[in-house]
Amino acid sequence: MIRWEDFKVGDVAEMGRHTFNEEEIVSFGRQYDPQPFHVDKAEAAKGPYGGLIASGWQVCAIGMRLAEETVLSRTDSHGSPGVEKVRWLKPVRPGDTLTYRMTVLESRASASRPEVGLVKHRWEAFNQSGELVFTLEGWAFFGRRPAR
Repeated sequence: MIRWEDFKVGDVAEMGRHTFNEEEIVSFGRQYDPQPFHVDKAEAAKGPYGGLIASGWQVCAIGMRLAEETVLSRTDSHGSPGVEKVRWLKPVRPGDTLTYRMTVLESRASASRPEVGLVKHRWEAFNQSGELVFTLEGWAFFGRRPAR
């Protein structure tokens, strides 16, 4: 079980990869972000991105799933107080494969909850061409080892 004390500033964890396809982009867009460039291929072709693109929220959601599968499921996670920054730097198109990673930026003990520590992390996702397409910074709570 990974606890707060195990996170060190500068640690990098590979979170995995995901290939976006047209069907899932449209399905997610219809349910959660029904802008034309996420849900209608013909309209998207006439729009500002010249074609269908994934919702930024879908890019975040895929990152969250990968974070849980590869990192959080092995930790004493206590959730998160929130996200400070999210940036969508390049469109994600059908067929793009994103590789996600998480870097520890800061770490501190909780002032009000001695059993918990906080870790500030940065997520990054790169497309198959190595271009940075997404970043997220936020904090997460993790359980601390019991005092001896």
